[in-house]
Amino acid sequence: MEEVWRQGETTVKKVMEALNRKARPARAYTTYMTVMRRLDEKGLLSRTRGGRQDIYSPRFTREEYEQLRAEAEVRELVDQFGDVALAHFAKSLSTLDPARRRQLRRLAGGG
Repeated sequence: MEEVWRQGETTVKKVMEALNRKARPARAYTTYMTVMRRLDEKGLLSRTRGGRQDIYSPRFTREEYEQLRAEAEVRELVDQFGDVALAHFAKSLSTLDPARRRQLRRLAGGG
């Protein structure tokens, strides 16, 4: 996802070339194709056909994705651990300085 966010609209080949510059050993085209198709199936990438190749673009900005992931993780923790998880969140909040708490309250949409 980092490379797709960096490039914006891109192809499997462009992602492969960029990532293989750093990867040892280099990975096969089919590896990148599989990952990008799965990200499309999960709704994280948008795939359109452009001539003989698929063109991918992110469906969410990095910030939107982080928000969605955080919501899902917290929901999962609360579903699994209930009040115990909420109590730990509350305890963590009580140790923060007031400016940070205000910042988090604004981020959560609570004014």
